Formats: sequence, structure tokens, C-alpha cells
Amino acid sequence: MSPRAVVVGPPGAGKTTVGGLLAEKWGVGFRDVDADIVAGAGKSISDIFTVDGEAAFREIEERAVAAAVAEHDGVVALGGGAVLSERTRALLADHVVVFLAVGMAEGVRRTGLSSARPLLAGVNPRATFKALLDARLPLYREVATVEVSTDSRTPQEVADAALEALEVKS
Repeated sequence: MSPRAVVVGPPGAGKTTVGGLLAEKWGVGFRDVDADIVAGAGKSISDIFTVDGEAAFREIEERAVAAAVAEHDGVVALGGGAVLSERTRALLADHVVVFLAVGMAEGVRRTGLSSARPLLAGVNPRATFKALLDARLPLYREVATVEVSTDSRTPQEVADAALEALEVKS
């Protein structure tokens, strides 16, 4: 079994929303790895970060991504930091991956610098978001089959652009 597509991108890119729209368009199921993690742990991602630490979260996330990619044949959305794992990146090499790119200003606007996003909490969330984008952008591009800009687009426009990019690619 293999997902129809895996959606990656930074916080605020719209992975869950666009992933759901892609699944709907293709008539397949949708699976959100962050939701899997919360359901499996019985606590929020913020709580996992706070209580168990980022390293523990990343281990849980790595296992959750591997399970979702092995078990689901629809669209799978990953958490923004899932690409930090070398094993996850290697796993994604065999799959269709849609990278939803978002610029810094738009990403900050969309996330609202929410405390529900543990890596964006802190003294200077804008600088943190910029550092996060700088560090992860090459990783998103490494795994991407297609890259779709989300800035100044509705979720439906992003989903349509992803579908078009995938058609051109195949």
C-alpha cells in the first residue's frame, strides 16, 4: 500500500487543509500524522514537547510517519518538522510528495505565532520562524516531487495548483 500523495511544508502552509482537499478531489481518504500522534499519546503535541521533550516527540513522529505511509493509500499530511528525520526523508523518496511552500511573512500571519506550535513559542517568534524556514527549506525540497507556493492563494487554489503540477510531472 502506498499513499496517493504525502503533503509536507512548514507551519502555516496549509498541509491539513490542502491535503484534505486533494483527498476529496481524488476520492480517497485523508490522514494527518499530527492527529495520529495526539490520538496515540493521549495529549497535545505541545504537551509532548513540554513534558517529554522534542527528541521524544521526534521519535514518536518518525514512527507515526512510517506507519501512516505503510498503512494509508490516500493522502497523508506530515507535521512541519517530520522532514528533519533522515529516516523519514529516505522513506519519502519512494513516494509522491507535495511541498507546500509559504513565505515568512505569510507563515507568521497564518500561524498567529500560536502557543499551540511549540517551536514558535518564545521570545522572538518571527526570528524563530525564519530560522525554522532557513533550516528546513532544503529538506522540503529534497523530498518534494512538486513544490507549490501557497502565498496569496486560497486552499482550493493551492490544491488545484498541486494537482496541475502533479499532472505535468507524470
